[in-house]
Amino acid sequence: MTVSTEGAASVRPDHPPVPSAAPAAEPVPAPRRALRSRSVLLLLEAAVAFAAALVLPLLARGFKLDPLNRIAQVSGLAALQLRFALLGLVLVAAVVLAMRLRRGRHFDLAARLASAGIAGIAGGFVAAGAVVSLLGTPWPMFGLNGDSGRIVEWAHAVANGRPSGSPVYPPLPLYTLGYYAEWFHGGNTAYAFKDLQILGAAAFGPLVYLAWRLLLSPVRALAFGVVPAFALIDAYKPYSQTVLVLLVPVLVAMVVSLRRSGTDGWRPLLLKGAGFGALLGVLFLTYSGWFLWSAGGVFFAALLYFPWKTGRLKGAAFMGAALGAFLAVAGRYLAVMLTEGQTTKDYNFRFDNFTDPAYYLMWRTDMPGRTGDWPPPGEYGGVGLFALVTFVCLGAAIWLGLRKPMVVTIAAMFLSAWVMRMYIASHMYETQTVQLYTRTNNQLLYCGLILCALVAHLVSLRLAERRPSDAAGPADTDPAAASAPRRAAAGLPGREGAVIGTLCALLLLLGTVSSSMADRYMPAQDGTYRILPYVSHTIRQQDGNCPRFAPKGECSEDGDQTWLSYVR
Repeated sequence: MTVSTEGAASVRPDHPPVPSAAPAAEPVPAPRRALRSRSVLLLLEAAVAFAAALVLPLLARGFKLDPLNRIAQVSGLAALQLRFALLGLVLVAAVVLAMRLRRGRHFDLAARLASAGIAGIAGGFVAAGAVVSLLGTPWPMFGLNGDSGRIVEWAHAVANGRPSGSPVYPPLPLYTLGYYAEWFHGGNTAYAFKDLQILGAAAFGPLVYLAWRLLLSPVRALAFGVVPAFALIDAYKPYSQTVLVLLVPVLVAMVVSLRRSGTDGWRPLLLKGAGFGALLGVLFLTYSGWFLWSAGGVFFAALLYFPWKTGRLKGAAFMGAALGAFLAVAGRYLAVMLTEGQTTKDYNFRFDNFTDPAYYLMWRTDMPGRTGDWPPPGEYGGVGLFALVTFVCLGAAIWLGLRKPMVVTIAAMFLSAWVMRMYIASHMYETQTVQLYTRTNNQLLYCGLILCALVAHLVSLRLAERRPSDAAGPADTDPAAASAPRRAAAGLPGREGAVIGTLCALLLLLGTVSSSMADRYMPAQDGTYRILPYVSHTIRQQDGNCPRFAPKGECSEDGDQTWLSYVR
């Protein structure tokens, strides 16, 4: 179901042109043809990404340290960073080796697998951080308190054939946890939730990478899709943020396919529509909130790119197949949301509800810790440089990619979330309800970061388009230039160097970001979400013993309750 046309050129080494008198190439053997087929390569990328995501969490299980000691936490993060760097350098070295051997014949394949592997180990880094923070305790982050406790209770109910405590809560995470607990933990959903928190964080990188592969080539998917998503990775409830980072590329890919549906054959058209509908149904069952914030922008993009002139009937059939598959997968839950969801009100005013609604760059949650002046005072009319860059990139992306559905759809989703945010916040005083509008922070930040990345993407495409024309000039007049590698004639660095340099930069960037996001959940009593794993070390285990690293060897049935004083 790949729909990429956004300049996803393959990465190939440059060689001198082959003389026209060269003998005809021999037929490619069947095994090699199979290896080169797109579906097989995508499966290979997926296998590498998910396998790489498990390496660091498995290694972290053997660390010998006290997760409540700050020096031990720093040592653990450094140990993870060292292993992450070594694994990443092995992947980059494989790309360099592929460039040097057999005239770079396997360079594309090596770059493809290295990109997938880096996405995997980046997610595995954050998951390994969760492993370190929960060493010595079987409980998930926050134990049986707050959202964690409700999810554990509801999952146990649905696994035993009883209704959950909230009909509007997304059912797929509850059923997944319930059945996973039955299969691997004897029905203990609390202990099972710890596993799924770690596995969910590990799967984040591979999933977002594969989603962006619907639109972009491997290195571009890593640079322009995975990197922005890691600002949102979360090990506490990983499924909600994962749905957001998957929903954006899936919706964009669907709009791209809708645009082409007028010229597609009937069979692939209907299969694509049904595939997108089923995938969106699964995402809706996992977390539905992002659909609300995105709906207006996606509807606008669908109207804009509907094949009004090339095939209205086929466009309608594509959308009909998508809608039918979506309803088959999530229709029952959608009906619940349209009925009971209308009467569900959120009356909990938290820290971010007292913040300027135009500030979205950081969501401090209901445990913000020490904040000082908030939002932080900015340089331009109170607005910081980061916000200015985001808005400039929004305009630049539209300017450079006005005719590209990927750019227009993401910009429309950004504006849709902005309008919904202001609409709900403007009625907050009148209705005395919040309706989770602060969650739009994440969508605005993610779409803004993607638009910034797309500016670099579009500029690089323009440079790539200029390369052949620049290279053709000297070759027409200078025989020596005609036999030189094309990159020298173009006056630009070779593509191999660009790929290797990009992979090195992304490796260091993702390693730094992953370390920061892992450190976010190192146990501490500091008024932030670090209290969540801290509480897990203070809850009495089901065998009556305290967790191994319980503070002063003391624990209780509910664990440390000082977190109640941190909620704002």
